[in-house]
Amino acid sequence: MKALKTLLLAIAILVFLGISGAFYTVGEYEQVVITQFGRPVKAVTDAGLHFKIPFIQKLTRYEKRILRWDGDPKEVPTRDKRFIWVDATARWRVVDPVRFLQSLGTYDQAYVKLNDILDAVVKDHVSANPLVELVRSTDLIEAEDGEELDASSALTDMDAKSKIVLGREKITRAILAEASKAMPEFGMELVDVRIKRLNYVEKVREKVYERMISERKRKAAQFRSEGEGKKAEILGQMEKELKSITSQAFKTAEEIKGKADAEAAKIYGLAYNQDPEFYAFYKTLETYKDSAFENSTIIIGTDSDYYSVLKNVPK
Repeated sequence: MKALKTLLLAIAILVFLGISGAFYTVGEYEQVVITQFGRPVKAVTDAGLHFKIPFIQKLTRYEKRILRWDGDPKEVPTRDKRFIWVDATARWRVVDPVRFLQSLGTYDQAYVKLNDILDAVVKDHVSANPLVELVRSTDLIEAEDGEELDASSALTDMDAKSKIVLGREKITRAILAEASKAMPEFGMELVDVRIKRLNYVEKVREKVYERMISERKRKAAQFRSEGEGKKAEILGQMEKELKSITSQAFKTAEEIKGKADAEAAKIYGLAYNQDPEFYAFYKTLETYKDSAFENSTIIIGTDSDYYSVLKNVPK
């Protein structure tokens, strides 16, 4: 009976402790700071079931996972005096939850601090570099057709030929290195910093559009001119080949006709040589046939060879 009472008492104590919040769990993705009367006691980063003093100790949970910071676009002049909107983003996480709690306490305060630090560092590096360095990472320019207008699509010809000294990648790495120096003080780690977009300010953007349109029209005119030249070249070649084919065909036809005429003359000659008098008579009759006797007067001497056939016509 006594053992039963002891068991029931133990169960009652466990139930009380459970109800009072003496036990708590920590997930794989989170870390916990135990505070006692508002002061941090310890940090718990191991996942699982844990115990705390009920009613006295309280929990403050923070993420272990990487978090995102997105700054507001800022108008910043570059070293070559071009005013642009700079839109940056970063990734960070809490690595010392106790220090984070003591210095900042909440995520809202952390984002305020990130805004102050990152905006200042980004502005310093953008102002210290020309636009072309912020847009490109190498001397190779890659087209980005179909995307919203950004500074990379509006570089001048001089910019396009500029030699890249640092480039966008090295500048963002320098921003990350400088901004990371202030993070341990707040129990944070800065994982990465990137420039999402560089846009011209509104007062410059219209001129950029006009210059881009003018450039596209120039290229279109160049392509059309090259096309017309190619067309003329193709038509000229076609005309040349056509004349060559026609000339060769005419030459071949004339050669065939010449051979045929020669063969016909040879046959006629052989035939007429068999009876020269008949040939003379036949040719005279052909001339009579072709002569214009109608409504005409022909005067022929009586001793004319041409008249000899007419004289022998029976009456």
